[in-house]
Amino acid sequence: MMPEPVEQEFDVVVIGAGAVGENVADRVAQGGLSVVLVEAELVGGECSYWACMPSKALLRPGTALHAAQTTPGAKEAVTRTLDAAAVLKRRDYFTSNWQDDSQVAWVKDSGIDLIRGHAWLTAPQGVQVAGLDGTSHRLRARHAVVLATGSMPNTPPIEGLEDVQVWGTREATSASEVPERLAVLGGGVAGTELAQAFARLGSAVTLVTRGRLLGKYPEEAASLVAAGLRADGVELRLHTETQRISTNDDGTLSLRLGDGTTVTADKVLVSTGRHPALEGLGLESIGVEPDDRGQLAISTDNSGLVQGVPGEGPWLYAVGDAAGRNLLTHQGKYEARATGDAIAARARGELNGAPEDWSRYSHTANQHAVPNVVFTDPELATVGRTLETARQDGFNASSVELPIQVAGSSLHSENYEGWAQLVIDEDRQVLLGATFAGPDVSELLHAATIAVVGQVPLNRLWHAVPSYPTISEVWLRLLEKYGL
Repeated sequence: MMPEPVEQEFDVVVIGAGAVGENVADRVAQGGLSVVLVEAELVGGECSYWACMPSKALLRPGTALHAAQTTPGAKEAVTRTLDAAAVLKRRDYFTSNWQDDSQVAWVKDSGIDLIRGHAWLTAPQGVQVAGLDGTSHRLRARHAVVLATGSMPNTPPIEGLEDVQVWGTREATSASEVPERLAVLGGGVAGTELAQAFARLGSAVTLVTRGRLLGKYPEEAASLVAAGLRADGVELRLHTETQRISTNDDGTLSLRLGDGTTVTADKVLVSTGRHPALEGLGLESIGVEPDDRGQLAISTDNSGLVQGVPGEGPWLYAVGDAAGRNLLTHQGKYEARATGDAIAARARGELNGAPEDWSRYSHTANQHAVPNVVFTDPELATVGRTLETARQDGFNASSVELPIQVAGSSLHSENYEGWAQLVIDEDRQVLLGATFAGPDVSELLHAATIAVVGQVPLNRLWHAVPSYPTISEVWLRLLEKYGL
C-alpha cells in the first residue's frame, strides 16, 4: 500500500535548484515569502558541475601557458607542456568534487526549503513530487510556481548514434582521462571551447560542423578563433555533415562524413546545441501541447510570467534556459532576480500587469544587451545586436571595425591579433552592439554592455578616455574612425 502524499503549502514552488532556481528562491525569500526548491540532481545545477565552472577550469591553464609562451622574457622560462593530471585535479576542486554540501547549506541558511525529487505540474498552482527517498509530496503554491529546469542537449539525426556510447558536454567536462583522439561534433560555443581545451591537454582533436565555426558571430571574429584552434593542432572540418557513427572492433569510433572521408577517434563529443528542459513537467495538464515537431515551448512576458495558462491570476513563471530566450547562466540569473522580485511585488499588491521596461522587475536587457563570451584563446566577446540583426530589427544601423592594434595589445603579447566592431544606431547616435576578438578581450565587454544598456550618446562616450597603454585604447580608435 502506497503511503499518502505529504501535503504542503508554500508561497512559491521553484522546480530546479541550479543557479537560476537558487536566485529566484533567494529573491522571493528576501521578499518575505515562503519558498521550496525541488531538485532531482545536484543543488547548484549544470553550470556548477558540468558547464561553466569545469569548462573554464579546463581552459584557463592552457590560456595562461600560451600567454607566457607569447611574451618575450616569459617564454624563455617556459619549458613544459600542460600537466593534464594537475588540470583535471584543479577542475575537480572547482566542481567541489561533484558534491553539493555547500550549496545545500546555503539553501538552508537562506531560509529556503529543499525537496530532492522529480516534480511535475498537476493543476494550476499544484505540484506533485516523487521524492528520491521514496516520499511523495503534494505541493500547493499560494502565489507562484517557477520553472527553472534548465536545458537538455539536442540529439542530431546521425545514423547509428543511438547504438554507440558518445560524450555529451557533461561527460567531457567531468572526464577523468584525456583521450588520445577526440572528435567533436558541433562548432558552437561549447564544442569550440572543449575542442581547444582537450587539444591543449594532449588530444588529437577533429572538429566537424555543418556550417562555419561559431556561425552566429561575425565571421571576422570567428575566423580568429578558428586560427587559434588550428594553431593548437585542431583539424577543422567545416561545412561537413556527419552521416554515420559506428563502433570498431577495438572499441574506437568511426565517423563517416558527407565528403566521403572517415574520422576515427577514441571518444566522440556531441555538442550540437540545447533546448529547454520542459518534458516531464506536466505542462500538458494545464493545456500546453507539443508543437508539430513534438517539442514543448512556452512564451513569457518580460517578468518571466508564462502566457496563456489557466488559473486565477498570474502564477506560472519560467526563467533561464527553461524560458528558451537566452541559454546563458548569467542572463538566467539576471532573469531570476527580476522574476523573484516581481513575484514578491505581485504578492504584496505592488505590481499589476507587465512591469515597465528597465524596471527591477523586467528582463529588458534580453532584448537589447545580452553579453556573451567564448572562452577560447583568442577570446570572442559580444553584446547586443550585430549589424545584421540590428537592420533586421528595423534600426538605421551602421558599423565601424578595426583590427586591435594599439600599444596595449603589442605589450600584451608578441604578434597580438584581434578585431573589434561597434554597431551604431545612426538615428539616436548610440551603440546597439559590440564585438571583440583577441586574447583577453572579455575584460573589454562590460564597458560595452554599460554603453548599450545606458544608451550613452557617442559624443559623450568619446569623453570616456581609455587608460594608456591598455587594450581598451581600441575604443578610442573605433570612435575616431567613426569620425569623433
